[in-house]
Amino acid sequence: MPKRKGRPVLHTATVLTLLAGSAYFTYELRQEQAAKAPAVQSVTDGLSTAGKATGKQTWERLNGPARSVLRDAGGAVVATFTDGARTATLKGPSRTFSEPANTTSRVVTDDWVRLMPEPWTKGAETQQWFKDWFKEFKGSEQDDIFAYAFQYVQGAPVKKDAEGTPYAGDAVFGPFKPDGVDRLEQNDFYDYLGKPYTFRNGTTMSPHPERYRALDCSGFMRMVWGYRARFPLMATNALGDGLARSADGMARAKTGVDIIKLQGPSPWYTRPANIDVLQPGDLLFFKMDHRTGNHIDHVALYLGLDTDGHRVFISSRKEVNGPTMGDKGGASRIDGNGFYAGLFRSAKRL
Repeated sequence: MPKRKGRPVLHTATVLTLLAGSAYFTYELRQEQAAKAPAVQSVTDGLSTAGKATGKQTWERLNGPARSVLRDAGGAVVATFTDGARTATLKGPSRTFSEPANTTSRVVTDDWVRLMPEPWTKGAETQQWFKDWFKEFKGSEQDDIFAYAFQYVQGAPVKKDAEGTPYAGDAVFGPFKPDGVDRLEQNDFYDYLGKPYTFRNGTTMSPHPERYRALDCSGFMRMVWGYRARFPLMATNALGDGLARSADGMARAKTGVDIIKLQGPSPWYTRPANIDVLQPGDLLFFKMDHRTGNHIDHVALYLGLDTDGHRVFISSRKEVNGPTMGDKGGASRIDGNGFYAGLFRSAKRL
């Protein structure tokens, strides 16, 4: 793969292939799909219209975190945009995400998590870039962040770009270490692809052949958000700008918005007392291993509530050897007193 300055340029056919690829998940559309959101008709700022039928769509400003929400004619929230973040959550047709091989948990959701071209600011709904973006994606069923994520779970079919490179399909966490027990970490998206990748700052990183089709926890997030959704990526935790290389780098970076800040004394920090501020699509960070000192050492993607009412996530894990929302090694929940719930420490919205 030749070196390129700045963001790598994908062939047109490759881009079309990435956009057209459908997600690997159990996909169920309700018989009566949600109506497409009509054009914005009015804006309110400051006075809450929550839960009130106004007869028209309205914009509302909320705090904790600072954000703008779009409500439908009945007062229900149909889109959420957080100040400083490019992540938007839009309501759309209902989908069911499941992974029967590893869990009985099922997520039935009408949330579609998408990446805007610019970070949100107060009043951005009046700007042309947003109007163009919203017109394209309101009600859209194009693959979103959730769809991308489930294209790497166990049994996900291989998808190839125009050059024949697999860009989706069942991923492993990483190969075994020489001890034959633990698995190697530091498996990034370019290891999965098996090709060198040149970042926007000009740094080129080459894959390790033995790590082909492997994604560790942060590599999985970089594949989904960066290579697939095109969020800027750092080459390492220190080189470039965008999403950092490791879970600790992501958790501590200024990139995105800290929804739940890291608190308490190191090296273990404190479990958050209130997680109600979380929104589907948030990055979740965990402190799991005393051997890593004060470093945050696991990152996951928050999916929202499952059908049993638990707050669940998907991440790449050693126990399942790859991306999973499963229960092996601990249920993928951050509520209650389970393994991952007790080690949850902070959250970020990109």
